[in-house]
Formats: sequence, C-alpha cells, structure tokens
Amino acid sequence: MNKNEKKVERLKEYVQGVLENKGGKDLYTKYKDDIESVTPQECFEIFYSRLERGYSEEEILNILDKVINVFYKSLNTYKWRKPEENSFLYILIKENEALEERLDMIKKIILNKEVEERKDKILTIVQSLKEFDQHYQKEENILFPYMEKKMDKFNGLSIMWSLHDEARERINRVIAILESDDSSIPKFNVEIGKLFFAMLGIVKKENLILFPSAMEVIDDDEWDDMNKQSTEYGFPFIETPNLRRGERIDIQEFSGMKFKTDTGELNFEQLLLLMNALPADLTFVDENNKVRYFTRPKDRIFPRSPVDENNKVRYFTRPKDRIFPRSPAVIGRDVENCHPPKSLHVVNKIVEEFRNGNRDSATFWIEIKGRKILIQYFALRNSKEEYKGVLEVTQDITEIQKLEGEKRLLDW
Repeated sequence: MNKNEKKVERLKEYVQGVLENKGGKDLYTKYKDDIESVTPQECFEIFYSRLERGYSEEEILNILDKVINVFYKSLNTYKWRKPEENSFLYILIKENEALEERLDMIKKIILNKEVEERKDKILTIVQSLKEFDQHYQKEENILFPYMEKKMDKFNGLSIMWSLHDEARERINRVIAILESDDSSIPKFNVEIGKLFFAMLGIVKKENLILFPSAMEVIDDDEWDDMNKQSTEYGFPFIETPNLRRGERIDIQEFSGMKFKTDTGELNFEQLLLLMNALPADLTFVDENNKVRYFTRPKDRIFPRSPVDENNKVRYFTRPKDRIFPRSPAVIGRDVENCHPPKSLHVVNKIVEEFRNGNRDSATFWIEIKGRKILIQYFALRNSKEEYKGVLEVTQDITEIQKLEGEKRLLDW
C-alpha cells in the first residue's frame, strides 16, 4: 500500500468515525494532516467505500455536509484545470451561477420583510426553479455515465442523485406552502431555508468535488460528445449556447441489411422507423443488467443554424422529449445507475424475479405534471426460456383514459 492509499484509508476511518457519531475535536486532531490535504477524487473514493460497506445514500447524506465542511479548506484551494468556454462543464457552471442569482432574488424579498406582500412574486420564482431539473438531468443522464465508466468509485454518484431528488422535493414543498390559503410565514421560512440549503449545497459540492474530478478523468473528445448530447435538454436560466449537435448514423448505410423471421422481413431503415413510431418509450436492458438500446420517438425537423461554413442551410433531427430522458451516454451503463436511489430496491426486485423465472411482467402508473404515465416491465426470454433481459415500456395514457364510446369515422 503506497502513501496515498494509506492516506485514503485513514480518511475512510475518519468518515466512519463520523458515521458512528464519534465526531469531535479528538477525531479531527487524529486525522488532521490527511483532512487538510484531501482531494476531490479522494472524496469519491471515501464515500463510495461507505456505500460498499452497506450504508445507504440517506445515511451518508446525514453526515455529508458535516464532513465536506471539515474538508472545505483543502477542497477550496485545490488547483484544477477549468473548462473551456461553451464546453459541457462550462455551461453547467454558468447554469449554477444563474441559479444563485435567482435564489438571491428571493433572499432580497425575505431580507426586506416583504414575503406577505410579494408572495406571488416568490411563487413565480420558485415555480421557475423546476426548470433547473434540466441541469440535474444532464448530469444524471450524460455526465454521471461517463464518469461511472472510468472508475468504480464514481458509482458513488448515486449520492449526488439523492441530493437532486431532495432539491426536487424541496421545490414542491415550498410551492405547496405558497399556494395554500392558510400558509404561514414561519412555515415558509423553514421550508425556503431547506430549499436554499439543498440547492446551494449541490452547487457547492459540484464546484468542490464533482467538477474538478470530472475534469481530471474525462478527455476532450468525451466532453465534445457530452456537449452534443446536451442539446436535447434545456439550458435553465441562461441563453441557449450555440452548440454543434450530434450526428445521427446514416440509416441508408444499412438499408440493405435484413431482419427476417417467420412473420416477415424488414430492412434496417424500416425496423428503425417502426420502433421509433411506437407511441411509447422503449428501453432494453440485457441479461447482464446493462442498458443496450432505447427508442427516440417521433423525430422532428429543426434548423441547426442559419447557414453553415459554405453558406448552405442545414437541418438536423431532434427527438421528441421522452417521458424519462435517455442519452447515448447511458448505453452500457448498469441499470442500477439509471434510476433514483430511492427506487433502486424496486428495480432490483423486478430484475431478480424476472431472472429467477418467478415473474414475467410488472406494471406501475404515476402522475407527472398532470399526465398519467404507465410504466411496464417485461421479462425477455429466448426459445429455451433463458433470461435475456428486460424491456421497459413507458407511455403517456392521459388521452387514452378519456376515451368513451366509439370512433369509426376519420375526422381529419
């Protein structure tokens, strides 16, 4: 074991002591030299090791801010290469800065003791914070998968996903209070404080730990790929950057390939068009729990930019927003890392029952933004009844639920 490995082991002992409520001056003093030189990547290794020991994300969240505050001096002075302008990480940083500006608008109203008079203004601002979910989704569906493929310790990003979920929940709680007829200032103050703590806490952890670590393990080509994928998401609170979009595979290259069974024959283009025309989002996870494919329903045409370098107008296709976002970065990703930590036990249970042959399907339905969403999982088995993976089918059934009587005539 080298010097750095011994240091990390000692830092793991320190965090374990905090988890066991042994914190205090004596514990800090014992590990003072290591604490004062901790690096962002070492933080990932330390916290991931606790997940491996069986601690849940929620248990780690209980001590996370306390530990990071202790590590703050070293992390804040850590030197790392800053991202280039308009790069994927640069844009995430700009979004964070814009978020802080928006939160400052609420702070000013509170400091001026104008909450009661400007309640509607606060509500509008807090409702707009829901847009920041696009920032979290870009991390969960693009940045996190790239990092997870680099080193096992980055599987600890599930802790960050838990923080995102907490921020989402806090936003909804504050909105509920502001929309309530019997909301009170004291109750609002408590919840808005928790919201600030959650969202600004994420910004702090990104700046101190996530972003420096990402810059050290991801190369320029990968950053470029992430930027292309990010164009299918929004850019909350900032002007949409002028980014080059990802190129799609020319399906004409494969049009001669045939998919042939006893029920018919399709070429590659026909198969792709058929899959993407289905009124549902499909995701295929193989027998090794790796995401292998997802559909991109209903491509639409949008201008890429007014003209290219040859003064020719060009176009690109952009997929309809999926109910649950997917990006090419998730291909090959473990399915456990594609779901919020809070729902992971459900995912694992489904896969286990499918694999063991006890179940063949699972069905759920939820409400999202006033829409009824049907989520179904189907076990995939070959002719020998060997388990070959899971098909996830997600469909907006809001309009289907409204159907009554019959419709036999074409009305368009």
